[in-house]
Amino acid sequence: MSSIGDILSKKDYQEPPEIGAIKDFVMQRFQSKVGVTVNDKQIIISANSAALAGTLRLHSYELSKVCQTDKKLTFKIASERTR
Repeated sequence: MSSIGDILSKKDYQEPPEIGAIKDFVMQRFQSKVGVTVNDKQIIISANSAALAGTLRLHSYELSKVCQTDKKLTFKIASERTR
Protein backbone atom coordinates (compact mmCIF):
# COMPACT_ATOMS: atom_id res chain seq x y z
CA MET A 1 0.00 0.00 0.00
CA SER A 2 1.35 3.44 -0.98
CA SER A 3 1.52 6.27 1.49
CA ILE A 4 -0.08 9.60 0.73
CA GLY A 5 3.38 11.14 0.40
CA ASP A 6 4.28 8.65 -2.35
CA ILE A 7 1.06 9.34 -4.23
CA LEU A 8 1.40 13.13 -4.01
CA SER A 9 5.06 13.09 -5.02
CA LYS A 10 4.10 11.46 -8.35
CA LYS A 11 1.35 14.03 -9.08
CA ASP A 12 1.97 16.47 -11.94
CA TYR A 13 1.21 19.99 -10.68
CA GLN A 14 1.71 21.95 -13.89
CA GLU A 15 -1.00 24.47 -14.62
CA PRO A 16 -2.92 24.22 -17.88
CA PRO A 17 -1.46 26.43 -20.62
CA GLU A 18 -4.71 28.41 -20.83
CA ILE A 19 -4.10 29.88 -17.38
CA GLY A 20 -0.72 31.37 -18.25
CA ALA A 21 -1.95 32.64 -21.61
CA ILE A 22 -4.92 34.47 -20.07
CA LYS A 23 -2.91 35.93 -17.19
CA ASP A 24 -0.20 37.17 -19.60
CA PHE A 25 -2.81 38.69 -21.95
CA VAL A 26 -4.49 40.60 -19.13
CA MET A 27 -1.20 41.76 -17.62
CA GLN A 28 0.14 43.02 -20.96
CA ARG A 29 -3.06 44.75 -22.05
CA PHE A 30 -4.53 46.00 -18.78
CA GLN A 31 -1.70 45.82 -16.20
CA SER A 32 -3.96 43.86 -13.84
CA LYS A 33 -3.95 40.44 -12.26
CA VAL A 34 -6.80 37.97 -12.61
CA GLY A 35 -7.61 34.59 -11.18
CA VAL A 36 -8.21 31.78 -13.64
CA THR A 37 -9.91 28.45 -12.99
CA VAL A 38 -10.15 25.77 -15.68
CA ASN A 39 -12.91 23.16 -15.64
CA ASP A 40 -13.89 20.53 -18.18
CA LYS A 41 -16.39 22.79 -19.95
CA GLN A 42 -15.44 26.34 -19.00
CA ILE A 43 -12.73 28.76 -17.99
CA ILE A 44 -13.61 31.13 -15.15
CA ILE A 45 -11.78 34.45 -15.11
CA SER A 46 -12.04 36.35 -11.82
CA ALA A 47 -11.39 40.09 -11.97
CA ASN A 48 -11.17 42.45 -9.01
CA SER A 49 -13.50 45.06 -10.54
CA ALA A 50 -16.65 45.17 -12.62
CA ALA A 51 -14.92 47.47 -15.11
CA LEU A 52 -12.17 44.96 -15.77
CA ALA A 53 -14.61 42.04 -15.97
CA GLY A 54 -16.75 43.94 -18.48
CA THR A 55 -13.76 44.93 -20.57
CA LEU A 56 -12.48 41.36 -20.62
CA ARG A 57 -15.94 40.18 -21.67
CA LEU A 58 -15.65 42.47 -24.70
CA HIS A 59 -12.32 40.79 -25.51
CA SER A 60 -13.62 37.22 -25.02
CA TYR A 61 -13.18 36.27 -28.68
CA GLU A 62 -9.56 37.40 -28.61
CA LEU A 63 -8.99 35.60 -25.28
CA SER A 64 -10.37 32.37 -26.79
CA LYS A 65 -7.94 32.68 -29.68
CA VAL A 66 -4.98 33.46 -27.38
CA CYS A 67 -5.51 30.39 -25.22
CA GLN A 68 -6.63 28.24 -28.19
CA THR A 69 -9.75 26.86 -26.59
CA ASP A 70 -13.39 26.19 -27.41
CA LYS A 71 -14.37 26.20 -23.73
CA LYS A 72 -16.90 28.74 -22.53
CA LEU A 73 -15.31 31.81 -20.94
CA THR A 74 -17.07 32.96 -17.78
CA PHE A 75 -16.23 36.26 -16.11
CA LYS A 76 -16.85 37.08 -12.48
CA ILE A 77 -16.05 39.84 -10.04
CA ALA A 78 -14.08 38.64 -7.04
CA SER A 79 -12.21 40.36 -4.25
CA GLU A 80 -8.51 39.71 -3.72
CA ARG A 81 -9.29 37.26 -0.92
CA THR A 82 -11.50 35.00 -3.03
CA ARG A 83 -9.18 34.77 -6.04
